[in-house]
Amino acid sequence: MKIALLTIIAATSLFAVDGYEVYKKHCMSCHIEMITKDRALKKFNTLLAPPMIEVANRLDQNIIIADDDDDVKRFVTISFIKEYIKNPKLDYSMCHPMAIEKLGIMPAQKQLSDEESTAVAEWIIDRYEDSKF
Repeated sequence: MKIALLTIIAATSLFAVDGYEVYKKHCMSCHIEMITKDRALKKFNTLLAPPMIEVANRLDQNIIIADDDDDVKRFVTISFIKEYIKNPKLDYSMCHPMAIEKLGIMPAQKQLSDEESTAVAEWIIDRYEDSKF
């Protein structure tokens, strides 16, 4: 029984989707991975989308969990990112108004599978967990 369970776990991890690979394939062409705030402001006119660090910071600032439970916040944030990737709407955007005016709302990324959107959402949270501007 233990061998079968370990085999299933190993097989699952072999086929797990890598969030960073999803980012590189589907997000990187518009969203810069890491940039300082000063450099982003200097390059604002050439940006195609908010830098990922800013996306992560805005998610962290705007998704508030009453009891400050990290697991609940992670779940809610992943759910929000997944929904926003598939159905981005102005009403749900967390961008600054100036960024929305310049960059608009991102196009829907409906080509991503549920596993890919989950993986990239988890990557965003994990990658930028301790990063601040």
